[in-house]
Amino acid sequence: MRHVPASRPILFGVLTLLCCGVDLYSKERVFDTLGYEGVRSDWHEEWFDGAVRFELLTSFNGGALWGIGQGYSWLFASLSVAAAVGVLWWLFIAGAARSLWLTIALALVTGGALGNLYDRLGLHGCTDADGEVRLAVRDFLLFEFGGWGWPVFNFADVFLVTGAIMLALQSLAPPREDEHEAHADDPAAQPAAAAPTGG
Repeated sequence: MRHVPASRPILFGVLTLLCCGVDLYSKERVFDTLGYEGVRSDWHEEWFDGAVRFELLTSFNGGALWGIGQGYSWLFASLSVAAAVGVLWWLFIAGAARSLWLTIALALVTGGALGNLYDRLGLHGCTDADGEVRLAVRDFLLFEFGGWGWPVFNFADVFLVTGAIMLALQSLAPPREDEHEAHADDPAAQPAAAAPTGG
């Protein structure tokens, strides 16, 4: 296990819980106020002479981001759990948490994943017309561009995409000097000393 600053697990935990909390609170508030699927808010905002419009529209998504893979909530729930375990291993066992950037990026991803996992497990308590709990994610943010509607999403999706963009940028950036130094200081990275020869 590589050395990780003591503050990083705290930062990761706080940011993860904050993202998850913001997502769940916003879903609860909007769905309690507007009601279930297909209800639009009376309020909206427009920019660029109406070319861009933003409003709220309650919707249930049984798939992944942008509605991909409808009906496979169980699969995406399983992947979310596996991803969370993988993130924890990468950060605190493999030592990726030495990077502040990666710690923040993966906290955003984990917080978003947990927010949507909560919904996919039906913990929100929302039911369909038959009284069955909906194993689906609650979405409500809607942007329209020139009359074309972007798929409805939520704050968990915002955190997930932001974290993914940060990870992509990290992969494109050249290694920092302190990372080279960290590898140099790692005993595992040091070449084995040559055995003394008799003479």
